[in-house]
Amino acid sequence: MTTFDDMLPRLVEVFQRQNDDLVCIRPILVNRDLNGRVRLILDEKWESDTAAKEVLRELTGRIYAELGPHAYPPDQALLFEPDVENFLKEETSFRLEGVDKVYIVDRLAMEGDWADITPPKENAYRIVFFSIKGGVGRSTAIAATAWALAERDKRVMVLDLDLESPGLSASLLPADRQPAHGITDWLVEDLVNNGDEVFENMVATSELSRKGEILIVPAHGKTPGEYVAKLGLAWMSKVDSDGWREGWSKRLGRVFDALEKQWVPDVVLIDSRAGIDEVASACLTDLGASTILLFAIDGDQTWSGYRILFQHWRKMDVVREIRERLQLVGAMIPETGTVGYLENLRERAWNLFSEELYDEVSPGQLLDESGWNFDVADEDAPHYPWIVRWHRGFAALRNLHGRLQEIDRKELDSIFGSLIDGLELSIGGDGETV
Repeated sequence: MTTFDDMLPRLVEVFQRQNDDLVCIRPILVNRDLNGRVRLILDEKWESDTAAKEVLRELTGRIYAELGPHAYPPDQALLFEPDVENFLKEETSFRLEGVDKVYIVDRLAMEGDWADITPPKENAYRIVFFSIKGGVGRSTAIAATAWALAERDKRVMVLDLDLESPGLSASLLPADRQPAHGITDWLVEDLVNNGDEVFENMVATSELSRKGEILIVPAHGKTPGEYVAKLGLAWMSKVDSDGWREGWSKRLGRVFDALEKQWVPDVVLIDSRAGIDEVASACLTDLGASTILLFAIDGDQTWSGYRILFQHWRKMDVVREIRERLQLVGAMIPETGTVGYLENLRERAWNLFSEELYDEVSPGQLLDESGWNFDVADEDAPHYPWIVRWHRGFAALRNLHGRLQEIDRKELDSIFGSLIDGLELSIGGDGETV
């Protein structure tokens, strides 16, 4: 029995077995369709080449024999493109390991593939708050960070992209100050070229800041309306009358650019949905974030989840494009046994980062000679956690907005100071506590 996870190693065996016969025919694209079934894509010049067709008939027969239900029969297994080299440039792909000029191209039901890494935006400093699992205090941390950065005279914009679990805006705005619309409303209206109708009324200013400014863009407006129905439309691609298609994450990037142009924030804080899905993919890879905060608690689910993500980046050969933006955040650090907990968290984080993201160090080689690598105790390393302490007064809050109105600065610094100081330094501040 062959499963999806068996496909790549078996394909490697098939291609290596017939390697010499395929030299002239490459590049070859292995297309896995929406059902996880394999076809081959080649340049159309081989479609009328008798010798090449014989080689390909043998190749597709072997693939069908090896992959079974995950491959098309040989008479359905070939697709031809006028310019396969250009086709390859336009598609997200990765090389089949151990085989020259054979690439895997996946068709995904979701738009997010985590491998199309947008360079950091230059006009505003975007920071993503992300976690593999929910319930780690991410939204509380983003609200506290917004307040603290505003107290340092920053103009902070906060965007709630946890669209399926909205509510961050309530932490920073009372009900009577909520804007009329939110990000979901804009995504829906933009599909019919009506985004301008809601754009001016999807931002509200929080009265919590006494020095800088906090601008809130919620998931939905004061009245959610038909929110469930709108969520079903928000992820749609936009197709114009000429058939040009714009994916939903590109539309999201467009409204982000417009919001920054209109309100000119110093820093943008983005609350991502937890987990490995296309919303999180857009937040981490498509929106040009300068810093990506990876919230973590010391548990097997945390490390296995981040390992899956890091291994995907490594397989897709985009690790170097994303790794320098990553920063681990130790979330909900316990009040007792703190030192031992932090040591274990740091060591497990280093094990993960060194195995999946850092450059290898040869025996006898110094770290500073190895490229991008860090010692386990290097406080400037991305694996070395900025910490957020668990605090009874924040853990059981029903009304974070009310709590922030009465905030004690020393208390805030004792809980979130490491995170806030780290961000302040990363965006060019002095890192002093509030």
